Amino acid sequence: MINWKEIKGLHVIAKLDEIIAKWFNVELFWADEHGHIKSGQFEQGYNSKNVFANVQLKMSYGGEYFDQDVEKMCTQFKESNKEFFVYDSFFPNIKGFAAKINIDGEFKGLVFAYPIVLDSTMSDGFDKIVQKMVECGAKLEDAKNAVTHLKRVSDKEHEYLQELVSLVSEEIGTFHQEISKREDRIHELNSELGEKYRYHSMIGKSKKMQQVYRLLEKISTSESSVFIQGENGTGKELVAKAIHYYSPRKDNIFLAVNCSAFNDNLLESELFGHVKGSFTGAIKDKKGVFEQAHGGTLFLDEIGDTSLSMQVKLLRVLQDGTYIPVGGVAPKKCDVRIVCATNKNIKEMMSKGEFREDLFYRINVINVGLPSLKERKEDIPVLVDHFMQKRCEESGLPPKVLSKKCLEKMLDYNWPGNVRELENEIERLVVLAGDDKIISPDQLSPRITDSIDAANGGRASSGGGYKGLNTNGTMKDAMEGLEILMIGEGLKRTGFNKSKLAKELDISRASLIMKVEKYELDKRKKAVGEE
Repeated sequence: MINWKEIKGLHVIAKLDEIIAKWFNVELFWADEHGHIKSGQFEQGYNSKNVFANVQLKMSYGGEYFDQDVEKMCTQFKESNKEFFVYDSFFPNIKGFAAKINIDGEFKGLVFAYPIVLDSTMSDGFDKIVQKMVECGAKLEDAKNAVTHLKRVSDKEHEYLQELVSLVSEEIGTFHQEISKREDRIHELNSELGEKYRYHSMIGKSKKMQQVYRLLEKISTSESSVFIQGENGTGKELVAKAIHYYSPRKDNIFLAVNCSAFNDNLLESELFGHVKGSFTGAIKDKKGVFEQAHGGTLFLDEIGDTSLSMQVKLLRVLQDGTYIPVGGVAPKKCDVRIVCATNKNIKEMMSKGEFREDLFYRINVINVGLPSLKERKEDIPVLVDHFMQKRCEESGLPPKVLSKKCLEKMLDYNWPGNVRELENEIERLVVLAGDDKIISPDQLSPRITDSIDAANGGRASSGGGYKGLNTNGTMKDAMEGLEILMIGEGLKRTGFNKSKLAKELDISRASLIMKVEKYELDKRKKAVGEE
């Protein structure tokens, strides 16, 4: 099914709509195969820029006259092999230009431009039109005003308008096919989300994540201490759990402590426990996590936030496996594998005397560096699909997908909060989308769209050779601008695959290459970051 809601937001469609309105003073409509208008003119509060269409829509039965015309067009398209035809509307001498929307050889809708007055068929003036409009409920003054704004279309202009309306129908068909391809790709990725893209609960197909997986496989049978470094939200705890559950200690407990969540005294009690009466509130003995994790793995997150005095106590545990509870006098033994993590620059901290070198060398026997999400953007579609499926299942909602534009914006964003931020954004989008199957870019968080807009500031004016569309010039200039727009958009859509684009545009590859060179469109690769 075509996603009609997003069509008006497509850049090429918007420009074609602008051209058609300006040159021919007509309105562009599109409808599905059942004849239901999907271009928004029947929505509450809609105010057409076309005076004639606006007057008609405000008539008591103006909508029914449209329905009658559209039903006639649908019938004609279904019963014939025609791709385009000029039809007579409900009102005398008023015509429309209609083009068929084909998807995989099947009629799926139509695009039409209305109202049109052809020079070649207009012999008895506008009086009949005014008379018919008044008979149908329009005020005489409104009817005369509507007719005054009608533009006669010459035979030459007739050809241009036919070509433009056909282009709109082709663009809608192409848009639907791209969405279908993307959904098929997501389905493929979903089926591939097995061992190839996973390691325990981690997901990623990028080279950097594959390197992490290979390192974790090598150390799976080791008892050495592991130090994980990476930005917030990159999944350091997931790595720690993977290390534990693939190790000989997998049948014993895994415990995690965030060192930055406690002050020094509380952290000491959390790690080593305390004895009754050792401080106010210590009404009974308490086991620390080192004792609780005996035989298993202890994950010390944000170890870079610990004080130097705490680092001394941690070093002792690592050296001889003993510790003293708060308020205790006798040391206790423990058998725990330590996995530590931080988002801080430990080497810089050591140079400033903020982190002990001897402790660093104890915890950094094996170092695992986690890439930020902006360093592995090829994982974003896979992660999006995983989180989307997870949230939809948890909420009891039907499966959802991101629109092409929405995914593009997510790929453009730098994700300072990394995978955690991405997961939270997907959860938000699922909630906001409700029953909608396809999520549009206007539902993204403002911080994402604002960040992208700021990063793209001035890009439009610096896109070497990209002239855009000039609706104020001659027909030839505007058609050339449209050609530039379609080739430029097509190059981005196909990943600058000229053979594929030439086939889509139904021109030879040599002709496409000449046009690309003529308009200097290859230089745009740098501007859009697609080299």
